[in-house]
Amino acid sequence: MPPAKVWVAYATPTQQFHIEVAFEDGMTALDAIAKSGIQAQVELPEKYQLGIFGIKISDASQQLKAGDRVEIYRALTINPKDIRRNRAKANPVGRYCRGNRYRQLLSK
Repeated sequence: MPPAKVWVAYATPTQQFHIEVAFEDGMTALDAIAKSGIQAQVELPEKYQLGIFGIKISDASQQLKAGDRVEIYRALTINPKDIRRNRAKANPVGRYCRGNRYRQLLSK
């Protein structure tokens, strides 16, 4: 039987980390981050939130199960609503004009 593992995941704007860590009974999310050595590879933000498989956890000392993926979340760089507004501004679709898809079909 292969040894049990957990993973630590973190993404910067330029690279992604998915580090495998040997699982131990009673291991917490903070223990997994410390054992992964990610803090030596990249500078983590001062305040970060954690999650396990995409579900945020409020307590960083929550115990893990074998096979869990601990995710370190960083703050968003831009509001998702602003992204959509910028995209809509760059590609306007008015009430009485045809949409961008129509223009794409005409240009072919």
